[in-house]
Amino acid sequence: MRFMVMHKVDAKMEAGAPPDQKIVSEMGALVQEGLKNGVFLTGAGLHPSAKRARLKRAADEHQVTLGPYAGDNELLSSFAMIKATSMQDAVSHARDFARASGASEVEVGPVVEPWDLGLIAKPSPNVPQRFLFLSKADAASEAGESSKATRESALQELRQALAPDGGVLAAEALEPSAKGVRLSPPGPGKRVWTDGPFAESKELIAGFSIIEVPSLRDAVAWADRYAAVLGGNQVDVRKIAG
Repeated sequence: MRFMVMHKVDAKMEAGAPPDQKIVSEMGALVQEGLKNGVFLTGAGLHPSAKRARLKRAADEHQVTLGPYAGDNELLSSFAMIKATSMQDAVSHARDFARASGASEVEVGPVVEPWDLGLIAKPSPNVPQRFLFLSKADAASEAGESSKATRESALQELRQALAPDGGVLAAEALEPSAKGVRLSPPGPGKRVWTDGPFAESKELIAGFSIIEVPSLRDAVAWADRYAAVLGGNQVDVRKIAG
């Protein structure tokens, strides 16, 4: 089974401060271990909301709001990771994707690249950058009624539009939050996981990992280690559809 483990922002992340080197080192070790044993498939971190954009449907159009912004409806139904030459291009593609998929809201966020962390030099000023499209949940997706055919058709349009820049790097739909679990910011004592469904999710997404393990219990065990590296961030575990 595949799961999406996502962590939410904190004040330091939203301020644009670089992650502590201890977190970078320990998360890197966890990821490397996961790559070796086949648990970790992919993952990415997002820049603060000041560098993101939201597309919300109003009548027949999707209106764009640039960040920074506070959390609103941050419960996901699906996501896609693409390469594009600029934020403007990414938003344009996201608008077409939202229209074709019927999504009521899609958030666009640039992915943190290795050169953003100072790990390598940026290859070129014009190198294509990765962006995440975060499709927000609605009543239909939470009821498990979203159209797979419509979503696949929208993704095919996106692949065709992005072919010159490398296309769609990843795209997954999520099972309703009723099949997920959440770790709220820990208080004194042991961390406690809460079963879904979740009526809302107000915390902005900071990053995610896709893992493959035999069961939800195994996913939570891995996510507990992930959360321990981060510290006090809220963490959700969601089952990937299909």
